Amino acid sequence: MSVVSVPERMRISADRYQKMVATGVLTKYDRVELIDGDMINMAPIGPPHSAVVARLTRLFVLSLGDAAIVSPGGSVKLGDYSVPQPDLMLLKPRTDFYAAQIPTPPDVLLLVEVSDSSLSFDQGTKRALYARYGVAEYWVVNIPGKRVHAYREPTADGYRQALERSLSDTAGTAGSSSHGGNAVRVRQLAVSLSARPGIYFGQLKQSISVRRSP
Repeated sequence: MSVVSVPERMRISADRYQKMVATGVLTKYDRVELIDGDMINMAPIGPPHSAVVARLTRLFVLSLGDAAIVSPGGSVKLGDYSVPQPDLMLLKPRTDFYAAQIPTPPDVLLLVEVSDSSLSFDQGTKRALYARYGVAEYWVVNIPGKRVHAYREPTADGYRQALERSLSDTAGTAGSSSHGGNAVRVRQLAVSLSARPGIYFGQLKQSISVRRSP
């Protein structure tokens, strides 16, 4: 009797992935992240995406001071087989700024993905992943849809609470800039820590305006 060989998927562990980074097998030019054992190519970053990340980074730094570490483009380890690279994270303060180890979900106060071409992946695969591993609060900034989606209270089956804010194009011009045919303006940021430290950030009070230049 002949034996039928069935190909099996080989999952890459988080430890192996990190060794590939540490030894130079993967470099900064390899825009990949590890999701459930698979190395996934990350979407290209365009000017509107970069502008939103830069402005959020600046505003979080100015607003939060030493209350949190603002980490744009860093990695977070989720279990044994996932090391995603969100656009922005707010982390619990540490004196070494996480030089000794990659952050894990208990270290994350807020995780943000800025989405233009990656919206379905950020709202589907990544949202489920972040909830499953207990990321306390997750925001998706939807540039084409002019929305901010905020998710809280993670469970193994997803987030229990979902909030949504529209991105008004009638905001004031403070802090406005244009690049690549787009004007990205941040109108308001008022983020405060919850009364339960380390669980999640409090009520979302953020509005970002994205409009096409004439």
